Amino acid sequence: MIPNILSIAGSDPSGGAGIQADLKTISALGGYGMAAITALTAQNTQGVTGVHIPPASFIAQQIDTIFSDIEVHAVKIGMLANGEIVEAVADRLTAHGAKNIVLDPVLVATSGDSLGAPDVVDAMIARLLPLAIIVTPNLPEAARLTGLAQDTDMETLARAMTDKGCKAVLVKGGHSGGATADDYLFDGETMRTFSAARVDTTNTHGTGCTLSSAIATHLAKDHDLGDAVSAAKSYLTAALENSGKLNVGIPDRGHGPVHHFHAFR
Repeated sequence: MIPNILSIAGSDPSGGAGIQADLKTISALGGYGMAAITALTAQNTQGVTGVHIPPASFIAQQIDTIFSDIEVHAVKIGMLANGEIVEAVADRLTAHGAKNIVLDPVLVATSGDSLGAPDVVDAMIARLLPLAIIVTPNLPEAARLTGLAQDTDMETLARAMTDKGCKAVLVKGGHSGGATADDYLFDGETMRTFSAARVDTTNTHGTGCTLSSAIATHLAKDHDLGDAVSAAKSYLTAALENSGKLNVGIPDRGHGPVHHFHAFR
């Protein structure tokens, strides 16, 4: 059976992040991807120049329409622009009994542009953290969600995230520097580290979207959480290693995308 994975996230017209990265990842890993679009962005490899936000009621309608017709095996949540949208998404996923929810708390783009209103953090903590089977913040996002400094050690950030209501958290170390990229998975009891050699590339646009979508796809295929994280990290590492085969964006001006279909081309 090919599992159905719903991505609830923003659109990136350059194809490197957001809905576009999610659908590529899900497809590459053998799932059937669906999308409820929470925002239209104007962006490329160099940054975000504009954001258009649809009404929360229409986002809710997209989610309801999917669940009324299609069995959803996993849900990935990405960019949610404001607290009202967070509330709407949480309400509809609760109403439909959604399972295998992976929350990627997209608060800042790779370029550094902010992607969430000030009320997003409180709404996420109150409504979405308890629903998600796993939350996947990078260091700046984990710091913002916990109120701790970004240079706080990753184990402390992971424990602080579960104190905020997460069932499990994967604190990603992509911003930490060093020879390896280390991610910390904590489920409230056990701390696990997933390490990979750091790939020397600027093609990092959409890495968080890609990893969270990969985790959701593997969960939809009945992998346990640790195996899903491990497989997703391996997929992302290979996508980074092969990103130089793509020619997207002006060289040395921004962050290019990873190669989602590296295994096929």
